[in-house]
Amino acid sequence: MSLDLARALAATLPEGVDGLFNPYRDRCELDDPRSPEGGPEGRLQRLAAHLSRAPRLVLCGEAPGYQGCRYSGVAFVSERQLLDGVIPGIDRLSGRLTTRDKSFAEPSATIVWKALFKLGVAEQAITWNALQMHPHRPGSPWTNRTPTNAELAHGRAALHLLREAFPGMAFVAVGRKSTMLLADAGIEAAATIRHPANGGAVEFNNGLAALLQR
Repeated sequence: MSLDLARALAATLPEGVDGLFNPYRDRCELDDPRSPEGGPEGRLQRLAAHLSRAPRLVLCGEAPGYQGCRYSGVAFVSERQLLDGVIPGIDRLSGRLTTRDKSFAEPSATIVWKALFKLGVAEQAITWNALQMHPHRPGSPWTNRTPTNAELAHGRAALHLLREAFPGMAFVAVGRKSTMLLADAGIEAAATIRHPANGGAVEFNNGLAALLQR
């Protein structure tokens, strides 16, 4: 079921949109061609593994970053974390995903999973993005930018699929863009918390802890 769900989620995303990298269809020049775990199919398989559990909540961020989901295929997950084998439900990588000298590490991914483990809910959480495509500046794939409202709308159908697949799961909006798209999709957020990026780690941690204490 989880691979079917992952494929269905990926199928909602458009192809060939300038400034948006589709992790499940597009290939990046840094994808390691020697790795069976790299590239679009590897990212899809990891997403399926991530969705194979019975989650209590989903942390819904804004969009993939070039240090994280662009190569991992899972929101708030980096190549470094996959090499360390610290993400529940996803096997430790047998090799690299990219040809970069050092594996990518994403600060937000580190903050999110540290908090989930500390609060004892890492095994009961999944991570997603309002838009599961990486927005970057034209001609600069290793940059991040805020998605436009029109781009954000590409993520609405996937949110509905997640709601149907996990009807009892609580959606947690992480950041303003996530809050906006969940409301637009008619999905009630159990809470809205600060995105951990750009100095938001303390507010993110406090917001998640407050939610779980309810």
